[in-house]
Parts: sequence; structure tokens; C-alpha cells
Amino acid sequence: MDLTHSQLTLLERGEIVSCELTPAGSNYTFLVELRLDGNYGYAIYKPRKGEIPLWDFPSGTLYKRECAAYLLSEILGWDFIPYTLIRDGPHGVGSVQHFVEHNPKEDYYDLDESSADQLKQFACFDLVANNTDRKAGHVLKDPDGKLWGIDQGLTFHADTKIRTVIWDFAGDPIPEHLLKTLLDFMKSLESPHGRILDLLELLMPEEISSLHRRLEWVLGDGSFPGLPGRRRG
Repeated sequence: MDLTHSQLTLLERGEIVSCELTPAGSNYTFLVELRLDGNYGYAIYKPRKGEIPLWDFPSGTLYKRECAAYLLSEILGWDFIPYTLIRDGPHGVGSVQHFVEHNPKEDYYDLDESSADQLKQFACFDLVANNTDRKAGHVLKDPDGKLWGIDQGLTFHADTKIRTVIWDFAGDPIPEHLLKTLLDFMKSLESPHGRILDLLELLMPEEISSLHRRLEWVLGDGSFPGLPGRRRG
């Protein structure tokens, strides 16, 4: 999604004039309206203070992981996570993500085969980002038919433990163009700069090492993994 300069500025500097708690999720998530210089728009705001402590993720880090996931998608050029940044809000610092218009009654299970190429990108990303929480409702389809991934706060853990609903491609080879992108990214980690440095600064040293290992694993195996004993179809 190519946001206009005014949309980006609105997300970065706009005043949050309303903040409505959404019912979904265990952490506090707000739909906010932003206004600036006569422009307005909506975003999803997840404050650090609203994060419920988890036994397996460091406290107060989920908002950083939301932003890290966005940065990774941008670095890879896969553009399926809405623009996300870290900024202050009514409940303190947190992640703010552009709100994607979608039908809330539709989710991953309503998609057909025409979405396969986009979902392969999702599945490949989730392997690298170590997404432990890819639920059906975390895949949105906008009015143009493009898929978007949301709720990436439970990512980049040092221990590989991918949890996802996307098992459609278990055992299939990962498309070559996706592997090429991951190979280029892995090489760029040897001398990180720019947005890659921004990404790495949001992660802990052990999580960065684990990211390297997952890239080696995905590139070495070259196929989408499946659950042991799980049959397709």
C-alpha cells in the first residue's frame, strides 16, 4: 500500500482525537482517529502499557515486534503488513498501524485458490519472522482483493515455535523468487545499514542470532514445513 505523504504524516504526527477499545485480543488494542491540518484517518494503536505479561515473551516488547515485522516485510519488498511505527499516544508509547478497510466477517477460511500466491508469501514470512500467532482473523482482504497481515506482536522469539493456520502448502517447494529474496536479505545482514539496522535495533541479540538460523534453515530446506502426521486435503 503506497500511502500518500499526507497519510504518512498523519500517522506519524497526527493528533489522536478518539481512542476506542476493540473487543478482540487479549492485549489492549484501540481503533484511533487521527487529525492533522484538516486531514483525518484511522489506525490501530497498541500501547506498551496494555500488553498482558506472557511467560514466553519479554514484557513490554510486543509493540516493538509489531514494528519489526513491518520493517521486515518492507525490507523484503513483500508489502503485506500495513505501515507501522512506534509513537506516543493517550496510553503512552506503542505501535500505531494504518487501518486497512476490510469486511470483518471474512477471514483466511473465506479465501480461495486465487489467493495462493499471496498466502505463500505470508507463509514464508512467518517462517522467517517466527510468527507464533497467525490466526484466521489475522489475514485481511481489502476492497481491491489484496491480502494484509495484522497482529504480528508475537514474532521473532529466539526459540522456533511457529503457530499458524496456513498449512495449505505443507511439503511444497517455496517459490524460487521468495528464496532469492531471502538469500539477498541474509547476505545484507552481514553488513547491515538503513532499515535493516532499524529492524535489528528492535530485537535482542539472541533473537538476531535466531533470525540468522531460521534463514539458513528455510534456504537450506527450500520447502514449506508441515506438522508431523498431518495429512493434506
